Amino acid sequence: MKNRKWLALTTVCAMTAASLMGCSGGTASDAPADTQAQTGTTQTEAEAGESTEAAKELSGTITFTIWDNNLNDFIEQNDMVGKFQEMYPDAEIEVEKIKDDSEYWNAMKMRASANQLPDVMFNKPFTLSRFKDYLADLSDTEAAKNNELAEGYAIDGKILGIPMTSGYEYVYYWKDMFKEADVEVPTTWPEFVEAAKTLQDYYGKDNPDFMAVACGLKDEWPDYPYMEFMPALESGNGQNWNTMAAQDEPFAEGTDIEKAYQKVNELFTSGALGKDPLGLGSDQVTALFAAKEAAIIALGDWGLQNIQSGAEDISELGTFYLPTRNTESDPYNVIVQGDSFMGVTTHSKNPELAKAFVEWFYSDAWYPDYINYVSSASSMTNFPKEKDPVLAQADELCPDMNLVMYDGGGDDFTAIQNETAFDYKKLGAQMLTEGFDLTQTLTDLNTKWKAAREKLGIQ
Repeated sequence: MKNRKWLALTTVCAMTAASLMGCSGGTASDAPADTQAQTGTTQTEAEAGESTEAAKELSGTITFTIWDNNLNDFIEQNDMVGKFQEMYPDAEIEVEKIKDDSEYWNAMKMRASANQLPDVMFNKPFTLSRFKDYLADLSDTEAAKNNELAEGYAIDGKILGIPMTSGYEYVYYWKDMFKEADVEVPTTWPEFVEAAKTLQDYYGKDNPDFMAVACGLKDEWPDYPYMEFMPALESGNGQNWNTMAAQDEPFAEGTDIEKAYQKVNELFTSGALGKDPLGLGSDQVTALFAAKEAAIIALGDWGLQNIQSGAEDISELGTFYLPTRNTESDPYNVIVQGDSFMGVTTHSKNPELAKAFVEWFYSDAWYPDYINYVSSASSMTNFPKEKDPVLAQADELCPDMNLVMYDGGGDDFTAIQNETAFDYKKLGAQMLTEGFDLTQTLTDLNTKWKAAREKLGIQ
């Protein structure tokens, strides 16, 4: 068995220096479990024997680059490299762990231009189009065929990444705090804002540091459940960013994004985020929520593990889906998206081994144990998973949900976004600054948007 290699790269500078050295330059379900299981493929004994023989013939080294701390912990604790080498004894895997996703994207951008991308990389829905010229088509893999979301994110008919999980967004809340303040779980946006204000008034009178809604706007990105997803939830259009790319004035009064941002502005300026939301980051407000210094926090399913690690007791922890609808007669839209799209890059010098690693990762040799380790939902039809009881509460409270498959925006949207410097997460934080005028800001964005589409020739 080959030696196992690990790379712990915690800064872009360190990683980039290593990757560019000597570079010459160059050219990124709800179906029952028994029904889902039947959709998976099975091998005959003859086919299994052929696969084993083929595995013995594959050799070489591949690099697998990640930023996810939970995945990194699981890889280390469960000897992923050793398990893979049981099937591929002549293979080596170098696992690169980059500090966080911000450094990851900076690194991948530089490495793409230097022809130095890793053999296997992860993408988000909004980066698949960015790296599409550097990703191999995985449509013919069993992993892609058994994935319930992969085909929905195909680009030009090619599956360039296989989502590792199905991501749902939740509002976490403390049921005992709601009960004491005589607040019911809201099912409409007006009810949500009123509940937040009531909680702030009730607990804030005795605790000046209380936050009804925990949102660490010092980091800006924690407002994403509101600023990123609410425009898609407003009308049930998961392609809202791509729709905007074809419009001259997408921020005009009455548009989905204008209506959504007016709602966010109403919440953010209501006082329900406490006295200093701009002075606190994500980790700080999550810790405050876990300590019941806040009553509500909006996070993805991944957030459950962070809350559990900081709370003494989660017996009163509940979830519901963010209710953005105006009335109970409107559809209750709920975001779902693929996350962590594993793909093989065209820079790989050992693409067959890289593809074999992807197949193995999503097989019963590895994937079931991993998906049961994390709080996220399974994306594989042949390996269904029951939701954590805390997360399942949201489904019980919302039997009439309408799932909206979210797409983070394609090339046209990204180009216009860069040209106009439109940053929805930064915009959310700006709502808390003195003198901010949302209507004027949206008017200015319309002007910039139209000019950018004309300059870039985007129709």
